[in-house]
Amino acid sequence: MRIIRGMAVLACLALVGCTTNPYTGEQQASKTATYGLGAAAVCGLVGALDSKKKARNAALGCGIVGAGVGAYMDAQEARLREQLQGTGVQVSREGDNIRLIMPGNITFNSDSYELRASFYPVLNSVGLVLSKYADTTLRITGHTDNTGTRQYNLTLSERRADSVADYLVTRDVARDRMFLQGVAFDSPLADNASAEGRAQNRRVELYILPKTT
Repeated sequence: MRIIRGMAVLACLALVGCTTNPYTGEQQASKTATYGLGAAAVCGLVGALDSKKKARNAALGCGIVGAGVGAYMDAQEARLREQLQGTGVQVSREGDNIRLIMPGNITFNSDSYELRASFYPVLNSVGLVLSKYADTTLRITGHTDNTGTRQYNLTLSERRADSVADYLVTRDVARDRMFLQGVAFDSPLADNASAEGRAQNRRVELYILPKTT
């Protein structure tokens, strides 16, 4: 029975090493799961030799660590995409970093840093994932369009980042994981000359970064 349990864990770890291409629907090897896969298998087998639930959970955690940072971020990215599908929040992967772009039209009213009540469920979904995957640091950046002075927009962008952070704390995301900043209109996504461009530039971005220590 223990051998069967060990084989099941190994099979599970093998599946973790595969991802589904979102464009083709085909299974493919994760770009990062090959690193440390042997260590993951060893950890899983050790856990499987103990019938206690606590030991099995520890073995699974050991497997994720053994699979490396990339696999950890792969799993977190997949969960975020699942939770945020259809919400308007953009999820992108940049190396081992995950970037969430939260447009101003769904987060705040114009010239305000109070979160819209309709955005709470979206942040609940973000917080659910971030609290589970705690071995990351978070950089929350507020952005504005170029209407008004830079100093006014700098303060507004800082307060918007702070509002997102404050809400995530209520969803069991530790504040000491977060670095907050406002950059006013210094990093536009689009041309501020049009109303459409300004709407794109009013946003909050959340970078999810692997811990370096």
